[in-house]
Formats: sequence, C-alpha cells, structure tokens
Amino acid sequence: MAAKVLNYIPRDSFIHRLSGTTKLIIFLSFSFLCGLSFDTRVLLVLLGLSILGFVLSKIKLSEIRVMSTFLVVFITLNFILLFIFSPEYGCEMYGSRTVLFHLIGKYYVTREQLFYQFNVALKYVIGFPIAILFVSTTNPSEFAASLSSLGIPYRISYSVSLALRYIPDIQSDYHEISQSQEARGVALGKDVRLFERIGNAVKILMPLVLTSLNRIDEISNSMQLRSFGKKKTRTWYVKKKMTAADFGVIAFCIIMFTVGLIITNQGGSNIYNPFVR
Repeated sequence: MAAKVLNYIPRDSFIHRLSGTTKLIIFLSFSFLCGLSFDTRVLLVLLGLSILGFVLSKIKLSEIRVMSTFLVVFITLNFILLFIFSPEYGCEMYGSRTVLFHLIGKYYVTREQLFYQFNVALKYVIGFPIAILFVSTTNPSEFAASLSSLGIPYRISYSVSLALRYIPDIQSDYHEISQSQEARGVALGKDVRLFERIGNAVKILMPLVLTSLNRIDEISNSMQLRSFGKKKTRTWYVKKKMTAADFGVIAFCIIMFTVGLIITNQGGSNIYNPFVR
C-alpha cells in the first residue's frame, strides 16, 4: 500500500484526547507566533515544544516519511535559493557584516546571512510537526465540530471536513489507477527515467479527475437529498467536551503566545541580533 499523506492517524495519546478546538488553538498560536517572531530564542523554545507534542502524539516517523522527505528537500532548496538571490540580506537585517570566506563573484559567506537563513529554516521545521500533529491527530468530523463551536458557519466547517476526508480517498484512487496503468504497460517504477516517469504519471490525472468529479457529484446529491443547509444550526455526532486538560493546554498557549510576543518585541524589533556590540 502506498504511503498516506496528510491523513488522520488514530492513536490513544494525550494529543489525540484533546478536543478539536484545543488543537486548533495550539496550531494557530504556534503558527502566528512563529510567523511574527524572528527571535531565535523564541523559535528554539517553539521547536522544543513542537517536538514534545510530536512525541506525545505517538506518531511514528515512518508514518510521515513522505512529508518528512518533502520538508528536507524544500528547506534545502529554499536555503540555496535564498543565498543565490539575496546573499547580503542577513547583513542588511542585522546591520553588520562578518565575512567567513569568499565563494565566487559577489557571493561571500557571512555569519549574518547564515544566521538569517538558519532562522528561516527553523520556522519551517517548527511549522512541520505542528501541521502534521493537527492533521494526523484530529478526526475531520471532530474538526468540523470545533470550527462550528468557534462561530464559523457549519456549512464552511463541513466543507473543510469533507476536504480533509477526501485526501486519503484521492491517494487511494491514485494508487489503484497507477497499478492499473502499470498492468497495461505504463511504467512508473524507479528504474524508469525521471521525465518518462513524469509523463506516465500525467496519464493518471485524467481518470483521477473523472473519478473525483463522480464522487463529488454523489456526495453533493446525497447531501441535497438530506436537506443539508436548510437550517441555520445543526448538531454534531463527533464532538468532544472540553476537559481540564483542554483548558490547561489553552491557558498554556495563551501564556506562551503572550510571553513570546513580549520577548520578541523587546527593543522595538522582532529580530534577535547577537551581532550587536
């Protein structure tokens, strides 16, 4: 069976037992603080907390192998491209320039640029476990209920739930269609040249799109027959009640977000500058 990407992984863990509302607040607080802060101290604390949450969720690295590989490739490309197109941006940001060695032409490796790119990579590494935790530990129906409890119209909440539910179905359809194509002689294995493999993979898209459209039509007809959207409110079958653990985690997120902003904005800037003399 092909590896699944961005799907719910049921476990009996502390993270799984939290309500969808709590996990949404965790995701938003980490995402906003990580996006607003360029303070390395704050980012390192967020990284430690995100790794701790990942460990508590009992999700194995082998279960997110595809996303982990994508993250490594993305960070590597981003690191290289940042240096190619903005080799002096770190020096402008920190107001100093300490050359370590010269590469070629206008490209000098400086401590400031390396530190800046380290912080950028750190942001992506922090966001990865949090996003994976949120998607992998939250049942789509429970997530829809949590969105509705925050005041979001249930039609939108249900649409998001359907989208999350549909991701594993698309992956299963792709795997089945690819096996059918391989049985007909369309090679997709690792021994095939890259561009040929890409061309053969494109041949899977049309039947995948048609299958997806048929499933969407079936779901929409079923919802319409059940008078979905007729009333302004609805009840939810999968909805967890808030527990003491939920309130404790929410309080921790609020304190973490507040303290993180205070530390970040010390001196009137969101940048931690270790190069100031």
